Amino acid sequence: MRADKRKKILLIALGGNALIRGNQTGTLAEQLENLKVPIREIARLSREYRIIITHGNGPQVGNLQLQQESCAAVPRMPLEILVAQTQGQIGYMIESTLDSELMALGIVTQKYIVSLISYVVVDENDPAFQNPTKPIGPVYSEEQAAALPYPTRRTAKGYRRVVASPRPLTIVEKREIRELIKRDFIVICCGGGGIPVIREGRSFCGVDAVIDKDLASARLAREVGVDIFVIATDVKGVALHYGQPDQQYLRTLSFEEALNYRNQGHFPEGSIWPKIEAGMQFLGDGGQAASICAIDEIEAAVFGKAGTRIIPS
Repeated sequence: MRADKRKKILLIALGGNALIRGNQTGTLAEQLENLKVPIREIARLSREYRIIITHGNGPQVGNLQLQQESCAAVPRMPLEILVAQTQGQIGYMIESTLDSELMALGIVTQKYIVSLISYVVVDENDPAFQNPTKPIGPVYSEEQAAALPYPTRRTAKGYRRVVASPRPLTIVEKREIRELIKRDFIVICCGGGGIPVIREGRSFCGVDAVIDKDLASARLAREVGVDIFVIATDVKGVALHYGQPDQQYLRTLSFEEALNYRNQGHFPEGSIWPKIEAGMQFLGDGGQAASICAIDEIEAAVFGKAGTRIIPS
C-alpha cells in the first residue's frame, strides 16, 4: 500500500495541557472526552492529507512523577522512562479515539494507525540542563510553590514545576516514520517531545529531561518532509498582553513581529514562545504553512480560517 503522493503531509501537534482543561484533574474519562472534537477533525482531514500526530505531555508526565515520589514501595523511574510511559498512555488514547472517529466516517478500513515509541537526540552539554524551564505537572499557588522541594516557575496559569528542556537535534526513528507515511499510515509519534537521549558511541543513553514537543515536531517535519504544520493548544492563537484586559489575538505573525514582540516581553520562556519558534523554524526549513490554534479549531486553521498563521517577514 502506498499513499497518493499528491496528498500533502500534515503534522498536527496536540498540546498536553489541552487534554486536561480548566479545573479538571485529568481522569481518563476527561481526557478522552477532550480528545473527541480534535480527533474527529483529524479523521476528516485524513481524507485529504497524509497525517502525522505528535503530542505534549506536560501535565501527564508531571502527574506520573508525583505518583513516583509519593510511593516508596516500588523503585522510582527516571524522567526519560516517564516520558516513554506517556507516549504509550496518550498514544493509546489518541489511537483508540481516532479509530472510533474513522469508523463513524466509514473510512476505518482505508486507514492504518500506529503509535511509535520515539527517541530524540539532545546534546548532553545543552545549557538547558543548568536552567530548567519546561513546566510539567499541576498548577500551584505561590504559597504552595514556595514549600515544594523542587524548582518551580510562574506561568500564565500559576506556579508549576520546571525541568530541563534541551533542544532536539534529530529524531532517531525518522526513517521509519517516512516509510510509514509513504504507506499511508496515520503516525502518532514524538510524544512528549520524544524520549530524550544522548549518544554514547554507537548507542543511546536516556537523560533526565522533557523536550519541548513543538520544537521536536518542527525538527521531525524537516526530516520527513512535512508540508503543513499545525500546533493545537489550549488558547485560540498567539496573543499580545495575554491574560490582561487588553489581550489581543493575532491572525498573522511575521518573523520580524515575533522577535519584536518577544523583546517587548509578550512571549516569555515556557509560554507561547516555543510554539512560535517552532513555526518559524518549520517555515525557515521550507515548510509551506504553519499555524497555532485552539485544539477544537484544527480544521479551520489548516484552511487559514482560525488561529494565528506564522508568515515569513
